[in-house]
Amino acid sequence: MRPSPAPPRARLPLTIALATVISLGLASRAMPLFPAALESYPGDSLRALMVLVMLALLVPRAAPLRLAAAALTISFAVEVLQLYRAPWIEAIRDTTPGRLALGSGFDWIDLLAYTVGVGIGLACDLTWQRMRSR
Repeated sequence: MRPSPAPPRARLPLTIALATVISLGLASRAMPLFPAALESYPGDSLRALMVLVMLALLVPRAAPLRLAAAALTISFAVEVLQLYRAPWIEAIRDTTPGRLALGSGFDWIDLLAYTVGVGIGLACDLTWQRMRSR
């Protein structure tokens, strides 16, 4: 017997969360929301959290650990892609949307920032699901 699928996540809270994360991420680039010592890492964490929330919107019945693994895989892949320096992709990165989506330079510490962002999202998702099941 297969276990019953998890109840789907509610789309309205996810949409609000996505808008909030995107707003915070863009604001963190435009003004100092976080201590300067953290540099761009809060924004990197928010980017990975955004990927997690987007995946939750696309696949609302997915298991939390699968969503987290997929979000980390995508985030890590985009970071590693920054090592690729062909002229056509550099032209994309020279645009604001391209720089926001693809980043501009590989940094090992960004992988840690992505892990923190996804970890926060996973903790929120698990907490939310526990609260809903009560």
